[in-house]
Amino acid sequence: MKTPVFEEVDPARDCDCPGCVHWRRVLPFSSRPGPSGALGHPAARAHVLARAGAARTPVVLALAAAAGTVLGAVPAAAAVHGPVRPGIPPAGGQQDTPQGHRSPLHGPVGKPALPVRPGAAVRATATTRAAILSRAMTWIDAQVPYSMDDYWRDGYRQDCSGFVSMAWNLPGNEWTGSLDSFGVRISRDRLQPGDILLFHNPDNPEKGSHVVIFGGWTDSTHTQYVAYEQAPPHARKQATPYAYWSNSDRYVPYRYRGITEGAGGPLPSSATRYPGAAYFGTGANNAYVTQLGRLLVDRGGRRFYTKGPGPRWSAADRRATEAFQRAQGWKGADADGLPGPRTWSYLVAGKGRNIPAVTAGPGSSPTVPGYPGRAVFRPGANDAHVTQLGKQLVKKGFGTHYTSGPGPRWGEADRRNVEAFQRAQGWRGGAADGYPGPETWRRLFS
Repeated sequence: MKTPVFEEVDPARDCDCPGCVHWRRVLPFSSRPGPSGALGHPAARAHVLARAGAARTPVVLALAAAAGTVLGAVPAAAAVHGPVRPGIPPAGGQQDTPQGHRSPLHGPVGKPALPVRPGAAVRATATTRAAILSRAMTWIDAQVPYSMDDYWRDGYRQDCSGFVSMAWNLPGNEWTGSLDSFGVRISRDRLQPGDILLFHNPDNPEKGSHVVIFGGWTDSTHTQYVAYEQAPPHARKQATPYAYWSNSDRYVPYRYRGITEGAGGPLPSSATRYPGAAYFGTGANNAYVTQLGRLLVDRGGRRFYTKGPGPRWSAADRRATEAFQRAQGWKGADADGLPGPRTWSYLVAGKGRNIPAVTAGPGSSPTVPGYPGRAVFRPGANDAHVTQLGKQLVKKGFGTHYTSGPGPRWGEADRRNVEAFQRAQGWRGGAADGYPGPETWRRLFS
């Protein structure tokens, strides 16, 4: 009998073996290694083709019977090859995303929509970032099913490009091959809520082409973001690896031409209306953050900022916002450091109490200088208050870790000297972390 020859082949997309069923749920479908060399569909490793003439079927059956438990455990065994990723990839992945082409809005029954004239120029209507995300959420809340043939009640096609057309409030249904004409290409570091990440495959538009709306970074590493998208089985919003689950290197960021605010430039003449939560928090970079910081400085929050305020959201913005909220007597979720509609209305209208100045505390000397804020004492900080702190530590006998200085740039020697002072007060744990808070400052200068 001839020795059987085995070769790996890719399983059919509709294969219903346990391995394929599992991996279709947890990984994007890919039948080939990606450009980075990562394996595509892991279940392909479980598929073999024996070429041994008449002996092929008995050999394969015997091997399957002898390794039945192994094949039954394909998902667990292959899991070690899969990267840990947030969220859940779209069902079936995005390697094969059917979509419609340019089309008019779908009119009501008996009233066909106006046709799209070839080559006709379409003007980008003005909108705001908050409006884009709000429109996107209407489909997500309704869990609009994915379809390249059906139209939702608002007239937009229920595929990925129809979803973006709807969120951008375009006058018709565009597709991944035309959406770029409504936007301006930007760099990754300029992404803001309401922008899009677009991948159009001109050679085979239904092979991988996809578009999502950028909803903001999920953390300071900028490796994951909140994606608003229309993908099987329905519209959704979730944390997604940058730029996408598959074909990541082929997605291009675009900004809608009709954006009227929040692009890092000047605000409208009357920017008193709350722009929305998407403009504040980790990853936010827009003019509203600058306006918030200036309002907080005017209300007593200068000590939280070592520079700025500026358009990029920072820990200083959060601490200053929290201090303002607590000054109003708010607690819990109402004082989380993120400005909501009430916080915003108080700031722009000049209502409520200002952020109180730091006092030396009962029984202390009136000569104790005001506490400058925690932001001054962090890695990378360069401030005269750091020098002032260091000199006082030396004066109090806690300057043993200085080999030079002290100077204005915060360093490990400063932190270790502060920690020694805090431990001398009998503090432990987080109270003796080497970073001076208001009480450390008061005791040091008393």
